[in-house]
Amino acid sequence: MSYRLGVDVGGTFTDLLLINEDTGETYTAKVPSTPEDSSIGVLNGIARICDESGIDPAGVSRVMHGTTVATNAVLTGKGAKVGLVTTTGFEDTLQVARSFCPGGLGGWVSFVKKPLLAPLELTIGARERISADGSVVQPLDEDQLRADLQGLYDRGGVEALTICFINAYINGEHERRAREIAAEIFGDTPISISSEVVPEMQEYERTETTVVNSYVRPEVAKYVRNLQAALEEKMGRDTQLSILRSDGGLASARGSAESPVNLLMSGPAGGVSGALYFCNRAGYGDILTFDMGGTSTDVALIQNSRARVRRETIVGDVRVRAPSVDVRTVGAGGGSIAFVPELTKALRVGPESAGAVPGPACYMKGGEAPTVCDANVVLGYLPSDVQLGGKMEINREASVRAVQQVADAMGIDLLDAAEGIIKIVNESMFGALRLVSVEQGYDPRDFSLVGFGGAGPLHANALGILTDAWPVIVPPGPGVLCAYGDATTRVQDEAARTYLTMAQDLSDTQLLADLRELQQRAGESLVVDGIPAADHEVIFQADLRYAGQAFQITVDFTEDELVEKGIALLTDQFDREHEQLFTFKLGDGHEILMIRAIARARAKSIAELKTGEAGTTLEECRIHDSQFYHEGAWHDVFIYDRDRLHEGLVVPGPAIIGEMDSTTVVLPGFEARVDPVGNLLINPAQ
Repeated sequence: MSYRLGVDVGGTFTDLLLINEDTGETYTAKVPSTPEDSSIGVLNGIARICDESGIDPAGVSRVMHGTTVATNAVLTGKGAKVGLVTTTGFEDTLQVARSFCPGGLGGWVSFVKKPLLAPLELTIGARERISADGSVVQPLDEDQLRADLQGLYDRGGVEALTICFINAYINGEHERRAREIAAEIFGDTPISISSEVVPEMQEYERTETTVVNSYVRPEVAKYVRNLQAALEEKMGRDTQLSILRSDGGLASARGSAESPVNLLMSGPAGGVSGALYFCNRAGYGDILTFDMGGTSTDVALIQNSRARVRRETIVGDVRVRAPSVDVRTVGAGGGSIAFVPELTKALRVGPESAGAVPGPACYMKGGEAPTVCDANVVLGYLPSDVQLGGKMEINREASVRAVQQVADAMGIDLLDAAEGIIKIVNESMFGALRLVSVEQGYDPRDFSLVGFGGAGPLHANALGILTDAWPVIVPPGPGVLCAYGDATTRVQDEAARTYLTMAQDLSDTQLLADLRELQQRAGESLVVDGIPAADHEVIFQADLRYAGQAFQITVDFTEDELVEKGIALLTDQFDREHEQLFTFKLGDGHEILMIRAIARARAKSIAELKTGEAGTTLEECRIHDSQFYHEGAWHDVFIYDRDRLHEGLVVPGPAIIGEMDSTTVVLPGFEARVDPVGNLLINPAQ
């Protein structure tokens, strides 16, 4: 038997999903995250899931992992001490940035610039110059560079080095030679050069991206190296570790350690990949996703079975030129703390979270502050009189004590306070969903809504009412869906080139030849990682704008589509997207800024997920009777075991459907049915 393991590290829990590649049988586990060292939680989870399933760890051949190590290094400012080598005269590139101060007209008064990731005292200039067409204007002064690098090394403390020269994106000859010289002096210190990390125009963005790559590289490399060693000790030397990229693909352990800037949104991308996996099989190509965990909620829009991918990634105040799934995050999770400010007496929820420790009050780990999870317990949405899945005991009295603090502060009834907490957090998530839909020119009513994460199914029905997006889909194993996304995603890499060519001046033949060259470059890293070229699938992308614009749109296409329709394929697709976003199109004057090829390992199918046994009646799936409070009234509800539900059964609301990793609430006036894939589909009752 061969197994693959998906692992997702969240702020509160680490989720694991083990898949038998031959039978499709799955096993799940959740363990508390260990923020001080997330690899501890990963290894704890592996030990638990193998112990509970009775599977020998040596049978696990592949481990796919979504990680927040790179993200946390940026957010906490605990990355490496970075030295920077630029072209002489451009040492202040990071300091000048885009000369933009966030805020209103007076934003510059209160704006405090954060320390540079590569400080000026560790920045040196190299005498060299490449022109905009790639020709050498001034050769690299190797003797002076060697002396300056020696001086930088002698100052001590440099843990990673970045080399970024003017126009290196078009000709990286000087950067490569500078790296060779630096390696003679700095030895094993990791060195990142911009012509390999991000060979794209715009000096500031290229420098910032390469510096961030250096900033997180030692920490990510150490994490990946230690985790790989621990996995080999547990599972054998043949175990293959892959890390989820920000754009939803997988990178090998080697690729992750060398280009960690592509991992900054690794965690949220897993949920989008998991949602795509189940919804595609069920025939839903246009979906809105919301992943509600313990700390935050991530939302995304998927159209025609393709997630929207931005060509930049934003983490805190850092903006880098790296592709990422267009995910928006709000501080609304099951552990978000509710409070009443003394000044306004207006109820607030989040973004502060109780996290994994001490956690919500109901989990009895020392938490006393009222959280969204506690409000769900008080209202009965999260039953305390039965342990769903038998995994975690819930103490309702502790939740009542916590939420009573809010009720007393506002002078209202306990149940009104709890319902107020739930409504506020729902509105917060609704606002995030509007960011990826309405503000991008899309009507939520044209999409289905997919709710997952440990807390997502509790709120999915209510979010469906707010967005009017039906059906509301709760995939199998919603609490570990990010891990499912990790386990079913493919290894990929890309190669890009700055183009700066008017579409009308370009022939189909020339564009295709340039794309095939990029295709070969993109596939090289996959071949190095043991994936032969015959197992590669390739898609192409181009960034277009109207001449004179400072804004571009990325279009996707295949070689067959380009051969059939020519360059008009790109321009027509750009015009449609531009009209979608801005309500107009020009129809000519198209400029192609960038072209790229993305190579993916061919998908390996796994067996269908098993649902409950056919013939089981709804009554036989019922495990408990309970009550929940909704819109000012108590409702009698039945609690059902999701593992027993199968295609054809319809669960009328009000109801609660429980499973090991999450709980789904079906509100009065709605019903849930099971589709052939195992999704729960919630719709208004007929």
